[in-house]
Amino acid sequence: MNSKSKYLYIGIFLSGLLLSESVNADKLNIDTLLINGQVYTGTSDQPQALDIAICGSEICGLFPSQNNQITAKNIIDATGKIVSPGFIDPHTHTLAELYSKDKNHNLNYLTQGVTTVVNGNDGEGPVDIVNTAKKLEANGIGTNVALLVGHGSIREQVMGRTQRFASKAELNEMSTLLSTAMQAGALGLSTGLYYVPGSFANTEEVVTLAKVASKYNGIYDTHLRDESTFNIGFIAALEEAINIAKMADIHLHLAHIKALGVDVWGQSKMAIEKIETAQAKGVSISADQYPWLASGTKLHSAVMPKWVMADSQHAFFERLNDKSLAQQLYSEIKENIRRRGGPESLLITAFKDTELVGLNLAQIAHKRAIDPVSASIQLVQEGEVRVASFNMSEADVENFMRQPWVVTSSDGTNGHPRKYASFAQKYQKYVQEKSILTLAQFINQSSSKTADILNIKDRGKLQEGFKADIIIFEASKFKANANFATWNKYSSGIDYVFVNGELVISESNYLNKLAGKFVR
Repeated sequence: MNSKSKYLYIGIFLSGLLLSESVNADKLNIDTLLINGQVYTGTSDQPQALDIAICGSEICGLFPSQNNQITAKNIIDATGKIVSPGFIDPHTHTLAELYSKDKNHNLNYLTQGVTTVVNGNDGEGPVDIVNTAKKLEANGIGTNVALLVGHGSIREQVMGRTQRFASKAELNEMSTLLSTAMQAGALGLSTGLYYVPGSFANTEEVVTLAKVASKYNGIYDTHLRDESTFNIGFIAALEEAINIAKMADIHLHLAHIKALGVDVWGQSKMAIEKIETAQAKGVSISADQYPWLASGTKLHSAVMPKWVMADSQHAFFERLNDKSLAQQLYSEIKENIRRRGGPESLLITAFKDTELVGLNLAQIAHKRAIDPVSASIQLVQEGEVRVASFNMSEADVENFMRQPWVVTSSDGTNGHPRKYASFAQKYQKYVQEKSILTLAQFINQSSSKTADILNIKDRGKLQEGFKADIIIFEASKFKANANFATWNKYSSGIDYVFVNGELVISESNYLNKLAGKFVR
C-alpha cells in the first residue's frame, strides 16, 4: 500500500466507519474476503486500498490491503478492478418479472450492477404491502425489492377511475390504506399526476396523503403533473410538487426528472434554480434520472387527452368513436403529438403486430394511408402499444445529471433499452466518454445517496454492519449492449455480484441463485 492510501485508511478508521479496534479480525468467521480491489465505499471521492470481509449476509470488516493475517473460507482477488456497493434503482417496473418463474432472477438489473430495485412508482403498484412482500420472497427473487405505495392504486381501489375530486370520506379511506401500507414497510407515497386516475386529483388530496406518509418518515415520490406543456406546464408542476412537500413536511423526490418536448427545452436551468431555492429554504428535495434522450410510455398515455380515458376502457373507446367528439379529439391529439416532437419522434417499441415494431408513428400512418392522429386512435384500440418518445435535449439531460441531488434510475419498461442498460449507459457515456461525472460521483449517486433518499439504513455503502450487496467490475469493460434496435440485451462487464452476502454472479456468469429480500 502506498503512503497516501495508508493515511486515507487511517483517517477513515479513526472516523469510526471501518472495523473498530475492539474487533479482532482473527476471531471473525469470514465467509468471503475481497482483496486488492480499488474500493469505492459509496461515500468516498477516491478509491481506497481496502479488503472487505463478508460474514453471512453482512459486511463484517474492512481492512488495509495486503494484510496477510486475515483468513477466510473464500477469497476473491479483485486486482485491477473496482469494488463498489451494489447499485440501487429507485424507479423500476419489475413486479411482473419478480412474480414470474422464469425472469424472477431480475438478471437484466443484476448485469447492470443493480442489487436493489424499487417498485410502486408513478402512482402504480400494490396497496397490500404485506402480502406483496410475502409473495415475492416465497417466489424467490434475484434482487432486493422495496415498495412505494401508489396514490393512483389507492384512489382506484376507493373510487375507481372517476374524473372528480375525492370526498372527505374517500380521503379518510385512502389515508387508512396508506397508513397500513406504511406500517408494513413501504418507503413512502408515489404519485403519477400525469396519468389517469392520479391526474383527476387536486393538490389538496395529495397533501392529505403525503402528510400520512410523513408521519412514518416516508418520502413523497412523484411523476409530475406535467413535464412539458400538456396541462399546467413543467415549471408550474414542479412548483406544485414543492408546495406539497412544504405543506406535508415531507421529503420530495422527483421521478425521472426531465424537460419533455420542444416547448420546454432549456427549462432545466429554471427548474434547477427553483429546486435549489426551495432547498435553501429548508425543503428536502432530490430527483432521479435515466440517461436517455427518449422517454418510454404507452401510446395512449403519450398522446390521448386525459378526459377521454376516464371511468373504464369501454368508456375510453366509446369516446374515441363518438362522432360528436371527433373534432375536439383530433385537435388535442394532434397537439399532443406535436408536443412530443411530431409523429417521427414516436417509435413503436412493443405491440402485438410485430411488423409495426421499429416503425415510427409517421411511418405507420403512411403505411395505412391515414394521418398520424387517426393512426393513433386505431392503434390504441388494437392493443397495448409502447413507444419510445424522443423528446429530450442533451443539454437538459446533462444539466440535471450534474446536480449532486440527482441519482441514477432506469424507469425500465419493455421496448426501451433503459430496462437493460441505464446504469451501464450512464457510466459508459457520461463518465467515461463525456466526463460529466467522475467515477466516484457515479457510484455514490447510484448507491449511498439513493439509499439515503429512500431511508434505507443498511444498504448502499461498503461499511461494517451493512448488508453485503457488492459488485466488482473492470473499468474498461462495463458497458451497455442494449439500444433502441435491440432493447433487451444484457449489459456486460460486471464480474461479481453479491446480494445479501451470497455470490450470485461469478466471473460474469449467473449462478442461478435467488438471494433477494424485501427491504423495509
